[in-house]
Amino acid sequence: MTKKLILATIVAALGGLLFGFETAVINGALPYISNFFELTDTMKGATVSAALFGCIVGALFIGRPADKYGRRLMLRILALLFFVSAVGTGFAPDIYIFVIFRFLGGIAVGSASVVSPLYISEIAPAEFRGRLTVSFQLAIVTGILVAFFTDYLLLDVGINNWRYMMLSMAIPAVIFYVMLFFIGRSPRWLVKEGRIREAKKVLQSINPHSNADQLIKDIQLTI
Repeated sequence: MTKKLILATIVAALGGLLFGFETAVINGALPYISNFFELTDTMKGATVSAALFGCIVGALFIGRPADKYGRRLMLRILALLFFVSAVGTGFAPDIYIFVIFRFLGGIAVGSASVVSPLYISEIAPAEFRGRLTVSFQLAIVTGILVAFFTDYLLLDVGINNWRYMMLSMAIPAVIFYVMLFFIGRSPRWLVKEGRIREAKKVLQSINPHSNADQLIKDIQLTI
Protein backbone atom coordinates (compact mmCIF):
# COMPACT_ATOMS: atom_id res chain seq x y z
CA MET A 1 0.00 0.00 0.00
CA THR A 2 1.91 3.02 -1.31
CA LYS A 3 1.77 6.64 -0.18
CA LYS A 4 0.17 7.68 -3.47
CA LEU A 5 -2.53 5.06 -3.09
CA ILE A 6 -3.26 6.19 0.47
CA LEU A 7 -3.30 9.86 -0.60
CA ALA A 8 -5.71 9.17 -3.47
CA THR A 9 -7.99 7.22 -1.13
CA ILE A 10 -8.01 9.97 1.51
CA VAL A 11 -8.71 12.67 -1.07
CA ALA A 12 -11.59 10.74 -2.64
CA ALA A 13 -12.95 9.96 0.84
CA LEU A 14 -13.22 13.71 1.51
CA GLY A 15 -16.33 13.46 -0.63
CA GLY A 16 -17.74 11.30 2.15
CA LEU A 17 -16.69 13.80 4.80
CA LEU A 18 -18.59 16.52 2.94
CA PHE A 19 -21.52 14.09 2.61
CA GLY A 20 -21.68 13.79 6.39
CA PHE A 21 -21.05 17.49 6.98
CA GLU A 22 -23.77 18.67 4.60
CA THR A 23 -26.42 16.35 6.04
CA ALA A 24 -25.58 17.04 9.71
CA VAL A 25 -24.73 20.75 9.91
CA ILE A 26 -28.40 21.73 9.53
CA ASN A 27 -29.20 20.13 12.89
CA GLY A 28 -27.46 22.79 14.94
CA ALA A 29 -28.46 25.64 12.63
CA LEU A 30 -32.17 24.86 12.23
CA PRO A 31 -33.48 26.41 15.49
CA TYR A 32 -31.74 29.70 14.68
CA ILE A 33 -32.82 29.60 11.02
CA SER A 34 -36.40 29.01 12.16
CA ASN A 35 -36.30 32.03 14.45
CA PHE A 36 -34.54 34.25 11.91
CA PHE A 37 -36.98 33.51 9.05
CA GLU A 38 -39.98 32.80 11.34
CA LEU A 39 -40.57 29.41 9.73
CA THR A 40 -43.73 27.38 9.95
CA ASP A 41 -43.49 23.64 10.61
CA THR A 42 -44.02 23.02 6.90
CA MET A 43 -41.13 25.28 5.92
CA LYS A 44 -38.92 23.65 8.56
CA GLY A 45 -39.60 20.31 6.90
CA ALA A 46 -38.86 21.73 3.45
CA THR A 47 -35.63 23.28 4.71
CA VAL A 48 -34.35 19.96 6.02
CA SER A 49 -35.70 17.68 3.29
CA ALA A 50 -34.50 19.81 0.35
CA ALA A 51 -31.07 18.22 0.64
CA LEU A 52 -32.61 14.73 0.67
CA PHE A 53 -34.50 15.40 -2.55
CA GLY A 54 -31.28 16.70 -4.09
CA CYS A 55 -29.50 13.59 -2.89
CA ILE A 56 -31.94 11.39 -4.82
CA VAL A 57 -31.44 13.44 -7.98
CA GLY A 58 -27.65 13.36 -7.68
CA ALA A 59 -27.46 9.62 -7.08
CA LEU A 60 -29.80 8.88 -10.00
CA PHE A 61 -28.12 11.01 -12.65
CA ILE A 62 -24.38 11.16 -11.83
CA GLY A 63 -23.53 7.82 -13.41
CA ARG A 64 -23.58 8.89 -17.05
CA PRO A 65 -21.49 12.09 -16.58
CA ALA A 66 -18.98 10.13 -14.47
CA ASP A 67 -18.63 7.59 -17.27
CA LYS A 68 -18.34 10.25 -19.97
CA TYR A 69 -16.07 12.80 -18.32
CA GLY A 70 -14.24 10.75 -15.70
CA ARG A 71 -14.48 10.28 -11.96
CA ARG A 72 -11.86 12.86 -11.00
CA LEU A 73 -13.39 15.68 -13.05
CA MET A 74 -16.82 14.99 -11.59
CA LEU A 75 -15.37 15.04 -8.07
CA ARG A 76 -13.92 18.48 -8.79
CA ILE A 77 -17.31 19.69 -9.96
CA LEU A 78 -18.93 18.23 -6.85
CA ALA A 79 -16.37 20.00 -4.65
CA LEU A 80 -17.39 23.28 -6.30
CA LEU A 81 -21.05 22.40 -5.80
CA PHE A 82 -20.45 21.82 -2.09
CA PHE A 83 -18.73 25.21 -1.93
CA VAL A 84 -21.57 26.95 -3.77
CA SER A 85 -24.09 25.32 -1.43
CA ALA A 86 -22.17 26.49 1.64
CA VAL A 87 -21.85 30.08 0.42
CA GLY A 88 -25.42 30.20 -0.92
CA THR A 89 -27.01 28.97 2.29
CA GLY A 90 -24.71 31.10 4.43
CA PHE A 91 -25.64 34.33 2.64
CA ALA A 92 -29.25 33.46 1.75
CA PRO A 93 -31.45 36.59 2.02
CA ASP A 94 -34.65 34.54 2.40
CA ILE A 95 -35.69 30.98 3.12
CA TYR A 96 -36.51 30.19 -0.52
CA ILE A 97 -32.97 30.95 -1.66
CA PHE A 98 -31.74 28.92 1.31
CA VAL A 99 -33.81 25.88 0.25
CA ILE A 100 -32.55 26.13 -3.34
CA PHE A 101 -28.92 26.05 -2.24
CA ARG A 102 -29.68 23.22 0.20
CA PHE A 103 -31.09 21.30 -2.76
CA LEU A 104 -27.87 21.91 -4.72
CA GLY A 105 -25.87 20.64 -1.74
CA GLY A 106 -28.06 17.55 -1.72
CA ILE A 107 -27.22 16.91 -5.38
CA ALA A 108 -23.54 17.03 -4.42
CA VAL A 109 -24.17 14.60 -1.54
CA GLY A 110 -26.00 12.07 -3.70
CA SER A 111 -23.42 12.31 -6.46
CA ALA A 112 -20.49 11.94 -4.07
CA SER A 113 -22.09 8.83 -2.58
CA VAL A 114 -21.67 7.24 -6.01
CA VAL A 115 -18.49 8.73 -7.47
CA SER A 116 -16.17 8.74 -4.43
CA PRO A 117 -16.43 5.01 -3.56
CA LEU A 118 -16.40 4.21 -7.29
CA TYR A 119 -13.09 6.04 -7.72
CA ILE A 120 -11.59 4.37 -4.65
CA SER A 121 -12.60 0.91 -5.80
CA GLU A 122 -11.08 1.51 -9.24
CA ILE A 123 -7.68 2.66 -8.00
CA ALA A 124 -7.36 0.09 -5.20
CA PRO A 125 -5.50 -3.19 -5.78
CA ALA A 126 -7.77 -6.21 -5.31
CA GLU A 127 -6.20 -7.20 -1.97
CA PHE A 128 -6.86 -3.73 -0.46
CA ARG A 129 -10.12 -2.85 -2.20
CA GLY A 130 -12.45 -3.75 0.65
CA ARG A 131 -10.65 -1.88 3.41
CA LEU A 132 -9.97 1.18 1.26
CA THR A 133 -13.56 1.49 0.06
CA VAL A 134 -14.74 1.33 3.68
CA SER A 135 -12.80 4.56 4.27
CA PHE A 136 -15.65 6.39 2.52
CA GLN A 137 -18.11 5.22 5.20
CA LEU A 138 -15.66 6.25 7.92
CA ALA A 139 -15.37 9.68 6.28
CA ILE A 140 -19.17 10.14 6.35
CA VAL A 141 -19.29 9.52 10.10
CA THR A 142 -16.29 11.81 10.59
CA GLY A 143 -18.07 14.53 8.62
CA ILE A 144 -21.13 14.22 10.85
CA LEU A 145 -18.93 14.52 13.95
CA VAL A 146 -17.10 17.56 12.56
CA ALA A 147 -20.40 19.24 11.66
CA PHE A 148 -21.82 18.77 15.17
CA PHE A 149 -18.61 20.02 16.77
CA THR A 150 -18.56 23.03 14.44
CA ASP A 151 -22.16 23.86 15.34
CA TYR A 152 -21.24 23.65 19.02
CA LEU A 153 -18.29 26.02 18.61
CA LEU A 154 -20.44 28.58 16.78
CA LEU A 155 -23.39 28.61 19.19
CA ASP A 156 -22.45 31.87 20.90
CA VAL A 157 -21.22 34.03 18.02
CA GLY A 158 -24.40 36.12 17.74
CA ILE A 159 -27.68 36.30 15.88
CA ASN A 160 -26.05 35.20 12.63
CA ASN A 161 -24.44 32.10 14.10
CA TRP A 162 -26.44 29.88 11.72
CA ARG A 163 -24.84 31.65 8.75
CA TYR A 164 -21.37 30.79 10.05
CA MET A 165 -22.48 27.19 10.60
CA MET A 166 -23.55 26.86 6.97
CA LEU A 167 -20.52 28.75 5.65
CA SER A 168 -18.15 26.48 7.56
CA MET A 169 -18.68 23.74 4.96
CA ALA A 170 -16.83 25.91 2.44
CA ILE A 171 -13.52 25.13 4.17
CA PRO A 172 -13.48 21.33 3.58
CA ALA A 173 -14.97 21.92 0.12
CA VAL A 174 -12.00 24.10 -0.86
CA ILE A 175 -9.54 21.59 0.60
CA PHE A 176 -11.27 18.79 -1.33
CA TYR A 177 -11.10 20.75 -4.61
CA VAL A 178 -7.41 21.63 -4.24
CA MET A 179 -6.35 18.10 -3.22
CA LEU A 180 -8.04 16.62 -6.28
CA PHE A 181 -5.27 18.18 -8.40
CA PHE A 182 -2.74 15.91 -6.66
CA ILE A 183 -4.29 12.57 -7.63
CA GLY A 184 -4.54 10.75 -10.94
CA ARG A 185 -7.53 9.68 -12.98
CA SER A 186 -9.20 6.32 -12.53
CA PRO A 187 -7.16 3.72 -14.47
CA ARG A 188 -10.34 1.82 -15.34
CA TRP A 189 -11.87 4.93 -16.89
CA LEU A 190 -8.67 5.63 -18.82
CA VAL A 191 -8.64 2.09 -20.23
CA LYS A 192 -12.31 2.40 -21.19
CA GLU A 193 -11.45 5.59 -23.06
CA GLY A 194 -8.55 3.89 -24.84
CA ARG A 195 -5.88 5.92 -23.02
CA ILE A 196 -3.77 2.89 -22.22
CA ARG A 197 -0.46 4.70 -21.72
CA GLU A 198 -1.98 7.03 -19.13
CA ALA A 199 -3.68 4.13 -17.38
CA LYS A 200 -0.37 2.25 -17.16
CA LYS A 201 1.35 5.30 -15.71
CA VAL A 202 -1.34 5.68 -13.02
CA LEU A 203 -1.20 1.99 -12.13
CA GLN A 204 2.58 2.07 -11.80
CA SER A 205 2.46 5.18 -9.61
CA ILE A 206 -0.08 3.83 -7.11
CA ASN A 207 1.14 0.23 -7.19
CA PRO A 208 4.73 0.09 -8.51
CA HIS A 209 5.19 -3.60 -7.62
CA SER A 210 2.25 -4.77 -9.75
CA ASN A 211 2.28 -6.02 -13.33
CA ALA A 212 0.64 -3.00 -14.97
CA ASP A 213 0.28 -4.69 -18.35
CA GLN A 214 -1.57 -7.63 -16.83
CA LEU A 215 -3.81 -5.32 -14.80
CA ILE A 216 -4.73 -3.43 -17.96
CA LYS A 217 -5.58 -6.70 -19.71
CA ASP A 218 -7.77 -7.68 -16.75
CA ILE A 219 -9.55 -4.33 -16.92
CA GLN A 220 -10.08 -4.70 -20.66
CA LEU A 221 -11.60 -8.14 -20.13
CA THR A 222 -14.06 -6.87 -17.51
CA ILE A 223 -15.03 -3.95 -19.73
